[in-house]
Amino acid sequence: MSRAKGNIAEERASAYLEELGFCIVERNFYSRFGEIDIIASKEDVLHFIEVKSGEDYEQAIQNITRSKLSKLIKTLQVYLKKNASDADFMMDAVVVTPDSIELLENITL
Repeated sequence: MSRAKGNIAEERASAYLEELGFCIVERNFYSRFGEIDIIASKEDVLHFIEVKSGEDYEQAIQNITRSKLSKLIKTLQVYLKKNASDADFMMDAVVVTPDSIELLENITL
């Protein structure tokens, strides 16, 4: 996927999350391990969110791989340490297709 399409998906995901009551804390946090697309908070919980998009749900969801989740975990650990945070947190995904947006909370390996 092109960076432009990824940016559009992230914009749609951010707007969707705000509609659900999330506060966007940061976008595109980078570490040497990878990137977290969106960091948001809701009800005193930090949500580290991977945005995946595709022409349909199946195509998008297949891009959430074990390797990607491993990198996400390492990167969120860097974020927590860098920000001296001991907040409760979870890893989520937002799946964006041309026709829908869906939040998948608390994804794991």
